[in-house]
Amino acid sequence: MESTRYQNGLETLNAITASTGAAVVEGLRDIAPDLADWIIEFAYGDVFSRQDLDLRTRQLATVAALTAMGTAAAQLKVHIAGALNVGCSRDEIIAVILQMAVYAGFPAAINGVAAAREAFGHR
Repeated sequence: MESTRYQNGLETLNAITASTGAAVVEGLRDIAPDLADWIIEFAYGDVFSRQDLDLRTRQLATVAALTAMGTAAAQLKVHIAGALNVGCSRDEIIAVILQMAVYAGFPAAINGVAAAREAFGHR
């Protein structure tokens, strides 16, 4: 069962983030291997791989949540790139970030736009 969770998680992580996400997870292995496994097994194997939402919708929701948090710029950039990878447009991503100005405040939206600018620039 665990190997299936891990395999599903790894496949979903790669579908969203290509090699970027895997590199982030592998960067945790030397100091926090359990955290690396939890990200793959739980976040991607159990949650992101569910069939009730497509990956585009999941990525837009993730971009919204990370923007609203305002404290996860590195993760936001990875998920903005992931949103692009699964077919979201730049306009859709910006629209989601702008929507967060209403619920999370203008500073969060401004920081989200800055993260988007950087993620878009790496394309």
